[in-house]
Amino acid sequence: MTFLLDEIALATARLAEAGVPSPRTDAEEIAAFVHGVRRSELHTVRDADFDALFWEGIARREAREPLQHITGHAYFRYLELKVGPGVFVPRPETEVMAGWAIDTLRAMDVAAPLVVDLGTGSGAIALSIAQEVALAEVHAVELDPDAYGWAKRNITEHGQGRVHLHPEDLAEALPELNGKVDLVISNPPYIPPGAIPRDPEVRDYDPSRALYGTGDDGLGEVRAVERTARRLLRPGGWVAVEHADEQGNAVYLTFPESSGWRDVRLRQDLTRRDRFVTARLGQDEPD
Repeated sequence: MTFLLDEIALATARLAEAGVPSPRTDAEEIAAFVHGVRRSELHTVRDADFDALFWEGIARREAREPLQHITGHAYFRYLELKVGPGVFVPRPETEVMAGWAIDTLRAMDVAAPLVVDLGTGSGAIALSIAQEVALAEVHAVELDPDAYGWAKRNITEHGQGRVHLHPEDLAEALPELNGKVDLVISNPPYIPPGAIPRDPEVRDYDPSRALYGTGDDGLGEVRAVERTARRLLRPGGWVAVEHADEQGNAVYLTFPESSGWRDVRLRQDLTRRDRFVTARLGQDEPD
């Protein structure tokens, strides 16, 4: 047992006492970040090379600062993204929606699918689609200047020239693409005003503009996504939008057949909770 591994064990106990959900993983991630090694290589750090900055990082995590703010990066599917204050940290449940979109695009009989990500935040969804769907062209929309800055960094590093970032409001974005888009996807703000997120990492550190939706039910931005998707999509194109687990039925009803939507479905995340709605724009004109 090395000195660093002993310190990781002590840090794990501290983080567990503070209520951190994954104390061992977080302690190891912080140790790996501080010492410039992979988690699998922690045992190779010599005792003489132990860096006391490890305990500074542990103190920050003990105070429930997000791990991703401490290390400066977040993992999303096959990507390592730069994140920090001012941008929403991408969550594993959103990976499920991104995976659905990737599978749907691959199944389309379209050589170079056109995709729009409304409210891209860090760029996680847009970049995953560009990375995993050959020849996809993705337009990422983000109005908030802080989040836009993070998205620009990530797109510059991972975008392969096929992700285009636009500083526009998701309700009015990209009129030049009206009727041309194969898939629209969005993880908009949807927490109702006045609701208080349980996790300190979300409540105290994620930007409120990325969390709280407008309207009494918080679904104002979801309704805006529906209108924008209806405008942007070609007939037969698809939309996917994330929501809170208790909002599934309300979001489902946001995509009525009378507006041209077909095949509307509630879909679940890895915990089997309702997490996102998908719908296809009908080939016929809406009533």
